[in-house]
Amino acid sequence: MSDPLKGLLITLMGVLFVVPDSLFIRLIDVPPLEISFWRGLSTGVLVLGFVVLRSGVRPIGAALRGGPYAYLYLVAMSGTGILFTLAVSHTSVANVVFILASMPVFSALLSFVVMGERMSQRMMVTMLAVFLGLGIITYGSGETHGASLKGDLLAVCVSFVFAVALTAARRVRSVSMVPMLPVAYLVSALCLWPFVQPLQLAPEQYSLVALHGLFIAISSIGLALGPRYIPSAEVALLILLESVLAPLLVWFALGEDPGAYALIGGAVVIGALGLSNLLVLMRRRPKAAPIGKAAP
Repeated sequence: MSDPLKGLLITLMGVLFVVPDSLFIRLIDVPPLEISFWRGLSTGVLVLGFVVLRSGVRPIGAALRGGPYAYLYLVAMSGTGILFTLAVSHTSVANVVFILASMPVFSALLSFVVMGERMSQRMMVTMLAVFLGLGIITYGSGETHGASLKGDLLAVCVSFVFAVALTAARRVRSVSMVPMLPVAYLVSALCLWPFVQPLQLAPEQYSLVALHGLFIAISSIGLALGPRYIPSAEVALLILLESVLAPLLVWFALGEDPGAYALIGGAVVIGALGLSNLLVLMRRRPKAAPIGKAAP
């Protein structure tokens, strides 16, 4: 199997296994912070087991010695899981995942501010379209049942904090931050422990909690390993699938209508990002050699 095909399949697996994340949060009948606790604990243990079996404990130690940006990554990734659960608990799933799709825009802004990277005209146009889409989504929160501005703002926070984590990881280029993922999950669970009552989880909820952790663990591993073999633009396009499939899954399973404003705003966000990434891929595609002339 070629590396591009391997990367495509692994990344696609990661995307598909994260699609039911919001549905699990809807189905697990405990307060949001308890869901975050169990999500962090179960996923952290499973991903930690995978990392240790695959590479031992040395990469974890190297990541922990990565300096201040490594710890910024740790804190940011710990916070995203908690904020995501709170966002899904306070607004519609469609609003959350469409807003989260804006994360590349926040990453580009942070790269411009923190790392001094030049911002292309393509990205500036993409940003304007994405922010227009976000405006449509938040405007419609007052009109759509189950949506709220508070939850939308929490989703924006998730998108921004996730972008902070990715920017921090880029600043620590010499050390892989992948082994830091299970540590981040476990730190989030540890921070929540004093504020939750995990032992009061109803017996019928244990299977949902375990399955939730397994799905997120598989997704985390797939999204950590797959992008090593394919361009970042292809990864971004695949990740957009989650923004499309997650609200459809919740709509089908629970009848949660995303509402017209979320669908229109989401289409603007996903369309802008999808077109932007397609342009990047087309520019990188090697030009075909003229007929009768061999490629160099």
